[in-house]
Formats: sequence, C-alpha cells, structure tokens
Amino acid sequence: MSAVLDTSHAGPEAASGLPGLLPGAERKSLLRFLTCGSVDDGKSTLIGRLLYDTKLLTEDQLAALGRDSNRRRGATEDELDFALLVDGLAAEREQGITIDVAYRFFATDARKFIVADTPGHEQYTRNMATGASNADLAVLLVDARHGILTQTRRHSFIVSLLGIRHVVLAVNKIDLVDYSKDVFEAIVAEYQAFAESFGFRSLQAIPLAARFGDNMLTRSERTPWYEGPSLIEHLETIEVEEADPSAPFRMPVQWVSRPHLNFRGFAGTIAAGSVRTGDRIVVAGSGITSRVKRIVTYDGDLAAAGAGAAVTLTLEDEIDASRGDVIAAAVARPQVSDQFAAHLIWMHADPLIAGRPYLVKIGTRTLTASVTDIKHKVDVNTLQKLAARTLELNEVGFVNLSTHEPIAFDPFSSIKETGAFIVIDRMTNLTVGAGMIEFGLRRAHNIHWQALDVDKSSRAALKGQKPAVLWFTGLSGAGKSTIANLVEKRLHSLGIHTYILDGDNIRHGLNRDLGFTEADRVENIRRVAEAARLFADAGIVTLVSFISPFRAERRMAREMLQEGEFIEIFVDTPIEVAESRDPKGLYKRARQGLIENFTGIDSPYEPPEEPDIRMTPDLSAADAAEVVVSHLMRAGYITQGAH
Repeated sequence: MSAVLDTSHAGPEAASGLPGLLPGAERKSLLRFLTCGSVDDGKSTLIGRLLYDTKLLTEDQLAALGRDSNRRRGATEDELDFALLVDGLAAEREQGITIDVAYRFFATDARKFIVADTPGHEQYTRNMATGASNADLAVLLVDARHGILTQTRRHSFIVSLLGIRHVVLAVNKIDLVDYSKDVFEAIVAEYQAFAESFGFRSLQAIPLAARFGDNMLTRSERTPWYEGPSLIEHLETIEVEEADPSAPFRMPVQWVSRPHLNFRGFAGTIAAGSVRTGDRIVVAGSGITSRVKRIVTYDGDLAAAGAGAAVTLTLEDEIDASRGDVIAAAVARPQVSDQFAAHLIWMHADPLIAGRPYLVKIGTRTLTASVTDIKHKVDVNTLQKLAARTLELNEVGFVNLSTHEPIAFDPFSSIKETGAFIVIDRMTNLTVGAGMIEFGLRRAHNIHWQALDVDKSSRAALKGQKPAVLWFTGLSGAGKSTIANLVEKRLHSLGIHTYILDGDNIRHGLNRDLGFTEADRVENIRRVAEAARLFADAGIVTLVSFISPFRAERRMAREMLQEGEFIEIFVDTPIEVAESRDPKGLYKRARQGLIENFTGIDSPYEPPEEPDIRMTPDLSAADAAEVVVSHLMRAGYITQGAH
C-alpha cells in the first residue's frame, strides 16, 4: 500500500510536481478538478472517501483517522469521518467547515488527479475562485435534502466565468432521502434549467452517499435506478481539453537576466502557444519586433518550448523590455489598451466603488486602475442583469476598467493567462477582486491626447508662478473654506493667479447630480481632482476645499499631478469643536437622523497620515492662512514678488 501524498494548503504548483514521484505516474494523463458547492454539502468527506477507496492511506493514517473520528462524534471504525483527512486547519476542524483551499493528489490505474477542496461558506467564496482558476472539471456538490441553494448557483456561475466546461452534479447524502430517485431527478431537472446558458460541454449528474461510498468507486446496489457511471469511472474517462499548441505565443516577462555584460535575456513562463529559435516576436506594449536567438533553460538551450515552460529568451536585437511586458508572436499580437470590459468577482466586505483607485495585477505587471462604470451586476439566482452603483462581497458584475497605462491582454475566453487579473486594495495590499477580460473598449483606440504648442510651464512662466493644488481636507465645520478664502485673498494681493474649487459651490453645477453615499462621494472627488488637474495645467494655483473623507481618493488626486504640485492641508479640527461651531446646522440635523451619510456621524473620515501642512484649532484662520502662504514662498511656488 502506498502512502497518500498530502499537499494540504499548498499551491497547485506544488501539487503538480508530485505525480512523478509515483511509479508509472508520468505515463498517465492528469485531471485537475475541484469540489465546490454550499457549506456542509460533504465536499471534504467526498475527497476523504476518494483517498480511502483508492487505497492511498497508510495504516497509521487509518488508525489516526479512527481515533479522530471517535473523538469528534463517537463514530465507530466503520463510520470514519473522512472529512478529517482534508480539513487540516484547526479552525476548520472546530467549525466543521473548509476555510482554506486544500490540494490533494491521488491516482488510479487509469489516471492521476489533483483535487482542490474549496470552501462552501459564502464568506470564503474568494478561496473557491482560487481553486477553480486551475481546474479542468468541477464537482459541484448538492445536499439531497436541501437541493439547489444560492451558493450552488453562485459557484456554478463562477465556474462558468472561469472557463470550466465540464461539471459533475454530485447529489450527495442521497441516503438521507432514502435513496429517492424522484428527489434526485427533481434536483437534476432544476439544475439543468438553471445552467442551460452556461455552455458546459458535459454535465454528469451522479447520486452519492460519500460517507458510505455509494456510487463513488463503483455503482451502488442501493440506487438500482441509476444507470450512469460512478464518480471515479467518470473522472477516469472524461476527456478535457489540453492546452492548444496552435494558440498564439505569449510570455509575460518575469525579469530581465543580466548575469554579465555579454548576456541579456528575458525570463518568464510561457503562458500560451510555443516559440522556436528564429521566430519573429514583438514586445506588445512598444510594438518593437525582433527574432528569438536562443531559448535558454537551466538544463541547456532548447530548439523550441511550449506553454508552461520556464525559459529565458535572448533576441537578435537589443530591444527595450522589462518586467510586466508581454513578448508575443509578431504575427498574432495581443490587444493593447488602457480600457477594457471585464467580468469581476468582488471578494471583500468593503464594496467596490466606481472611480476609486485600486491596483490591478495582470500577468507579471501591476499598475493603478479604477472601474469607470459598473454596467450591471448579476443576480446569481435568476441570472438577471441588475443596475448597480457598487459591488458587494461575492457579487459578480460586468464593468469597464481603466488603467493608468496601456497594457497587453487577450480576451479571457481566448487565453486565460493573459485575460485574467486580480484587484488589490492599495492601502491594505489585500486581494479584493478577480476579473476576466471580455474585450478592449474601442474608444480607447480612437481617443488620443491632443498635443498643444503652449504647455503648462509656458502658461505658468507667463504668470510668474508655479502651478499647485492646495487641497484642504477636514470635517464639516473645520474651517477649510474660511482658511482657503483668506489664502486666496493673500495670494491675489501678491499677484498670483488663483481659483477656488469649493465643495458647496461645485455641487451647484458640475456635481449637482451626486448625493452623499460613499459611491457618490468618490465620484465627487474624482471629478474635482480632474478639474484641479486642468487648472494646474493652465498654470494656476488652485485651492480645493472639500471634506474628501477617504485617503484613497486624496491619493488619487495627488497622483494625477506632477511631483510636488499637490499640497495636502489637513484642517485638523476635532469633531467636538466642529460640531460646536455647526455654522449650517448640519450636525444637529444629522444627530436627529435628518441627514444620512454625514461625515463624522454615520460616515467615516480618514484623516491624512502625512499631510504637507497640518492646521490645529489653536491657530486663528488668519494665522493658518499665513502658514500656507509662507509654505508656498519657501517652496518656490511664488517666483516673483507682489505686483
């Protein structure tokens, strides 16, 4: 009896290297599949039973399983708790649910398998999407007692989005409904109707009692009405699509190798297609072409290499490329754009808000991006497309995305590796979303920045000043507008060309269509930041007086401008002081519940962590204004004296 090769909580890459350790395994085909479905549908039990039935457990593992089963629920050796083989985390054992993604390897005489046990709990849908990203087939479990649930539908939709085209509908715990044919057929009919639009190439429904092994290894006598294959029989015989060797060549550059002056190569893993020495390639972003001179590996040079190979390419010409660039076949190039439409799975408790800046990682490149429009979100129960301003945890939407620089990509349906991306929160560095590119937006190719003969420096020089954006932030009633007004008067007396963008004034015109929800506040600041950027381009010192409660949006405004042009001024007035002033009576009305989403009361304010200037309440408004003007003079923003 051979020991099970346990890769619990290791990545799929680690698991993929294990089959060669078993005698003869290298001659067998490999199937990667995942188990998914709602919580407590029996996914871990199913995998544990597979390991047990395929006799990949050693005697000490069986003994430990028996002891753990007895401790957990007083089971006998004949009633082993197979989920314990997979639920490796202590928190999982305590709660009886799967939290992390656990990868397992097992093999039969016909095939070898890597299986991902993914979480069923709604809170861990992100982990399920991770497990699905490398799978060829999905085993979707349904509890025969409960039928098709919302999480069943959500997982099915995500499976279809991620390009999995083979599904097993495993109706588990059929023993708890007396092995009822009618119950099984009703569940199958409901699921087939729901999944009809997903385009699955195969959908095999199997009644299971994973705990007892019914229809796992062989067909069970307790379901004489079922005439299909057992689960193992189906997994051994299903034909899944291999990597398409005719796909166009794509290799994201991982790093530029320069071990010495006489060698310069571009290292990476081939994402799709194949490459041979002499092939003409292109750096997708720049459009510069060359030919492959050598394909270098640790074991020596190759004449050709295909998808999945880690190689270093040397080229006939000295061309510029760096980490994040995509080297591609010159005759079949990827799209290059800074705007595209994509399906997006949102994976964080904080909602996605259009206009808020995030980081997007596609291939080996990470860059700033934002969702410019949420076209719709999908009701996972009905698959209806619903209007949306935000995406909440576990919601799936169709969005337009804009990156701050053009990137090379392919539609996800064509090449997964260059069509998939993750979204990262810039403040916490957490992965908050996963996306699949559908197509590039045509307008990105048709709109170009118009070159002008008179530039920012020329406009500023004519005025004898340096452009700057003075961004006043703080609570309502902090004194932002009062100080900004005094600063402008002082600058005006010095002959400085200025303009004030004030929160209340802007909402009478440019932003009159926006409310005070978090999404509207983000869009409010995005528009103001764009306007401020244009004023700076005109060479003007612009004063922006907005609560601007979120750090992410203030950071976005800073990054729109050149280094040194953005000056963040924090009017640090405690809420008690601001509320005691309450010049507009807003705090009083907010306390009475008459104003919703009021900053400091029922909507958060994120104070600047390192403002350029910080004002405290002990300063009078006039003194605070002089602090700002003195800062501008010391920093050289005012390059000539008073007129």
